Amino acid sequence: MPHQSLTILIVNWRTPELLSKCLNSLALDENYLNWEIYVVDNNSQDESVNIIESQFKGVNLIKNTANLGFSIACNQVFKIFTTNYIFLLNPDTTITKNAISTLVNYMQANPDVGICGPKVLNQDGSLQLACRRSFPTPLASLYRLTYLSYLFPKHKSLANYNLTYADENTICEVDSVSGAAMLIRKNVLEKIGFFDENIFMFGEDLDLCWRAKSAGFKVVYLPQSVIYHIHGAASQKRPIGTTINLHMGMYVFYQKHLSKKYPHILNFLVYFAIIIRAVLFIIINLIRSFFPIKSKNLVKS
Repeated sequence: MPHQSLTILIVNWRTPELLSKCLNSLALDENYLNWEIYVVDNNSQDESVNIIESQFKGVNLIKNTANLGFSIACNQVFKIFTTNYIFLLNPDTTITKNAISTLVNYMQANPDVGICGPKVLNQDGSLQLACRRSFPTPLASLYRLTYLSYLFPKHKSLANYNLTYADENTICEVDSVSGAAMLIRKNVLEKIGFFDENIFMFGEDLDLCWRAKSAGFKVVYLPQSVIYHIHGAASQKRPIGTTINLHMGMYVFYQKHLSKKYPHILNFLVYFAIIIRAVLFIIINLIRSFFPIKSKNLVKS
C-alpha cells in the first residue's frame, strides 16, 4: 500500500510559530510530498491563517469561526478524507526523520492494528507518559491521584496507568496512545465512528481507543517512531478552561465506559473526586494568575 494513502491532520489554536515549525518538520520524512495535509484553525485570531495561506500553499486549510474544540475540528476532516490512514498531529510537535513513515510501514505490516502511536518526547528528551497508557480504572486512578504510581514507578500494579514499569524502547500493545500523535486506519473510523463531540478536548483519544479495542482492533505503541511535543503550548493560554475541559473529559469517559461495571456508591465517589480535583486545579491556577510562579509543575495533571 503506497505512502500517499495518508492524511495528516493538525488542529491549531493560537500557536502560529509552533505550527509553522511543525509543518516544516514534515519534510524530514522522505514520503511527505505524497501526503494530504489538513490544518483546521479554531478561530485563532492571530497570524496562524496568514502563515498557512502564504507559506504552505499545498495545505488544505479549514477556517472555523469559533473555537469548536479538538473533537469537532478533527471530525470535520474525518468526514471528508479519503486516504487509508489519517495521522493526528498537534501543532506543538516536531517529527524526527521518517517518524510518520515508520508508523505507516508498521500498520501496513500488521493489519490487526487499528491505532498506532509513536514515542513522544519532551524537549529535554524524557518520555511523555501519555503516549502509552492503560485505561483509567478507579484503582489505577487512585494510585495516580495518591502519587503511589510516582513513588513506585516500576511496580506493575501501582504504575499500571502510565506503564512506567515497561521499557520505553520496546513495542507493546497498550490501551491508549496520545491524540497528540496518533495514526488511525480509515476503516476503524468507519466501523466505530468519530471522536465523541461531548468531549471538547482531553479524553477523546482514550474514548476512541476504547471503542477501537472493543471492536477488535489492537492499539500499539511504536518507539521506533519518535516525535517531540511541547505539552500544553495552547492549553496553557487558558488554564481554567483547560482544567474544566480535562475533568469533563474524565467524567464523560468514566460515565460511558466504566460506570456500568461498578456500584453506585463507587461511581459517586469517582465523580466527587473528579469535581474536587477540578476545583483544586482551578484554585491553583487562580493563585498562579495573581502570584506568578516560575515552577511549571505544582501538581501533575
